[in-house]
This record gives sequence, C-alpha cells and structure tokens, in this order.
Amino acid sequence: MSSQKQTVIITGGNSGLGYECAKQIAKYDNNYYVILACRNAAKAKQAVNSLIQETKNNNITSMELDLSSLESVRNFIGNLSKMDYPPLYALVCNAGVQFIDDTHYTKDGFEITFGVNHLGHFLLANMLLEQITPGGRIVIVSSGTHDPLKKTGMPEPVFVNPQQLAFPDPTGTNEVISLIGRRRYTTSKLCNLYFTYELARRIKQQTDKRITVNAFDPGMMPGTGLAQSYTPVMKFVWNYVLPVLTLFYPNVNTVRQSGSALANLVTDSKLDQTTAKYFEGKKQINSSELSYNNENWSSLWKASVEMSKLTQAETILKV
Repeated sequence: MSSQKQTVIITGGNSGLGYECAKQIAKYDNNYYVILACRNAAKAKQAVNSLIQETKNNNITSMELDLSSLESVRNFIGNLSKMDYPPLYALVCNAGVQFIDDTHYTKDGFEITFGVNHLGHFLLANMLLEQITPGGRIVIVSSGTHDPLKKTGMPEPVFVNPQQLAFPDPTGTNEVISLIGRRRYTTSKLCNLYFTYELARRIKQQTDKRITVNAFDPGMMPGTGLAQSYTPVMKFVWNYVLPVLTLFYPNVNTVRQSGSALANLVTDSKLDQTTAKYFEGKKQINSSELSYNNENWSSLWKASVEMSKLTQAETILKV
C-alpha cells in the first residue's frame, strides 16, 4: 500500500468494468484518490455516491470527459490542472463503445469506434504524461477479440491504415452493418495494442520517468453496457443468457472478476517494472501476432498525432 496520497483516473468509470475497477482500487487503499472521467456527468455523480458508500473511501470524485470530442479532452486536461488533487499515479483507459446499427461519427468527424476507443485515449494519455509521477502507470483496456486465433465469435480485425479506420467508405463493402460494426470494434482493440506498445517504447526511449504501459483483456463480460446498440433479441441474450457461461467457459467473466484483475494492474507492487505487456485477467500472455507489427505501431502513432492535432507543447514525447 502507498504511504502517500495519489490519484488514479479511470475513463468510463461510472458503470461496468470501470466502476468495479474503481471500487477495488478505492477499497484497497484509502490513499488512492479516484477520479471517474465520464461523458455523463449525472451518472458519474451517482456512481461516486455509490462508490463512497460501498468502499467507505471519501476520496472519490468525477470529472466530465467526452472521448468523442478532442475539445472535451483538452478541456478535461485544463480543468484537472486547476484542481488540487494528489499527484497523478495512474491512468486507466477503460471507456469503449461498439455500434452495430449504423456508422456513427465523433464531434470531430471520425468514425466513433476508432475515435473513442483509440483516438480520444491517445490524446488524453499524451497530454497527461507530464503530470504522471515517475514510476506511475498507464493501463489500456484492449480485448481478446483483437486476436483472430481466439474463438470469440467476433470478426477478425482488419488494419490497412489509420485513415481508413477514421474515415470509412460507406459504399466500399457489401457486408451487413452489424458485421462491420463488430469488426470496427475488434480493430479498435488491435489499435489499443499498437498504442500500448508504441507508447511504452517512446516513454522508455525519450523520458526517465519510468512510467509503465500495459494492456488488459477483461474477457467476455455479458451483461455490461457494451451491447447498447444491439437488437432487442441480442440484448436479451447478452444480458440474460450469456452470463450463465461465466460458470463454464474460460475467460468469460463477471464484471467483478475482471474489475478486480484490472485494479490489480494499478495496485500490485510486483508490476513496478513491468511494461509493454498484455494481461488476460491477472495472467501475462502474448497478444496476437498482428499486434507485434511495429510498422503499424508507428503509422498509427503518426496518424493519431495529425488527427488529434497534438502539439509538442501538449506532450513530453516527440510528435
């Protein structure tokens, strides 16, 4: 446990995996000051109240952050700098979306799955690097669905170039929109791995802050809000049928199981030197062969700098 107060930011912490992660961290040590960075301010405040009651830790608050808006990310950074919170120790990039009903776009014109799951977190993490204390941690929630060899029931990711992900051609395929939406999700989770490995590499080469960066696969968690755009029948299966699988199948987990494992990547002192790794729950494993393509790491990084308009004044890394 820490002898000094330190801050942990969790994106999308008002429900599901993020909420359970916040609860486990707050219960683990009262010296952790947990910030829920959420799009819906009202739901975030309700979550804060519930977490304080459940954990008996009063050091929990929320701040508004809409990852589908680059302006909102920058406003979040500006507002954070005005607050008198303890030193920033960890960032958990947890928030994510999946849409299978149509193509949706962010406020900046990017396809929303790519925009929220990757680009918003890319800008957020870069802009927070200067504030993260030496020896701090960044954890990026990916998914086993990024790996074509895993039998997840999801379409395998397709990464051609970042521009195609950000600005898809709606007339360029005959696939049904539900399949397209799920592939966008799995590809965004592959991008999470590319970002993890490239960010870890750049931090190690360009700074002496010893900030670790690791990726996390929570497994399938039926019953969470990821199925918000599903059809009524698919939602019923997701919410009531698939949860039974947590009793029988590996890496099909309850939110509590996955939230505890995610929190462990923030709190476990044994991981102080562990960086650029991928965890399935609490177990370190290899990610997919696709994820180790360092040319894709670099191309995604370069494109993300351009799309987010990240400037040298906003990050301690070379842009």
